[in-house]
Amino acid sequence: MPALSREVAQGWIARWDRQQEGYLPDREERFTALIDAVEAGAGRPDPLVLDLGCGPGSLAARLLDRLPDATVVAIDADPLLLALGRACHDGRSGLRFEDLDLRAAGWASGLRLDRPVDVAVSTTALHWLSEAGLRTMFAELSLVLRPGGLFLNGDHLDVEDVSPALAKIEHAIYDRATRRRFTEGMPEDWRQWWAAVDADPILSGLHAERERRVAAAHHGSESGNLSTHVTALRGAGFAEIGTLWQNGNNRLLAAVRP
Repeated sequence: MPALSREVAQGWIARWDRQQEGYLPDREERFTALIDAVEAGAGRPDPLVLDLGCGPGSLAARLLDRLPDATVVAIDADPLLLALGRACHDGRSGLRFEDLDLRAAGWASGLRLDRPVDVAVSTTALHWLSEAGLRTMFAELSLVLRPGGLFLNGDHLDVEDVSPALAKIEHAIYDRATRRRFTEGMPEDWRQWWAAVDADPILSGLHAERERRVAAAHHGSESGNLSTHVTALRGAGFAEIGTLWQNGNNRLLAAVRP
């Protein structure tokens, strides 16, 4: 397999960020709100932060740009996205990537932490987990998050199961924001990005490994409802739970461990 250079990784991550913006016209605004919450809620200038479902490290990099004394442990099970993140950010102080499956019991024991976690963050990732996967993930997180520690999740989380009329309005707000943002046409989408990756000889081997893992996994149904996430958090012992920022059905959900 050809070597993955920093320059190649940077190009693919920039392309990743552009295609993600097609689904999140206010992606940078949500990043900013999330990092504001870390800064306000961590309780120290050098927090230990877990980035759950980190992808290629887009959030982790922005967080360290703002809080250079933080330590970020970025966790994912996608070998290709992890490889891009490691190549792009190789040697960056305060950042390391871990290949761990958040759906698996015991993942927290593989983190090699020297102190409790102050904040756990995620963005556009946890909706991929089934309800059972969420329960496992939050149960493990509660083992390493300090008392008073903060959980922050930026994602599209719907209220269709409890408030269908409000859910319809939330989706309309999101659709209008998207049309205003992309008046000259939508960027590359998710499927197009992955097809381009598969066609790249530098990345095709990693893409094949990713496909092997996906085929071997049993994901279950996705968890796109806000109520599912809130119920799983309460089941893991989290107390105060609420939305800190919202635009349509795109929201920043927060919870505090007692």
